Amino acid sequence: MKTYFGFGIAPSMFPANCTIRKQELSVEQARGIIAEGVVSCLNPSHKVSIDVMENKFGVKVEIPTKAPSVALENGDRLVVMGVSGLPRLEGRHEYTTDEVNSAKFSFALFIVSE
Repeated sequence: MKTYFGFGIAPSMFPANCTIRKQELSVEQARGIIAEGVVSCLNPSHKVSIDVMENKFGVKVEIPTKAPSVALENGDRLVVMGVSGLPRLEGRHEYTTDEVNSAKFSFALFIVSE
């Protein structure tokens, strides 16, 4: 069993036929799971989210040099830090401090089983 950490999920991450259980996590619960050790599946180009993860929530994980491909297996877990309320970056490459401060961040745990 492996535990992964990332900012999103994609259908291609999951086995063809599986059950996925989702559980909302508090920041403290997420920090606890992450402290046990995770495989980072972060995209290093998501600097704003990485900064929020580290500075606002005190979460520190390895940042890979490029976004890895992840193939979850039976028993694997995925902790996701999700964000809502950020506008699409159109014609610019960074969010303002006000935009980041007004966004909502949440954590969830996804568990894969057959």
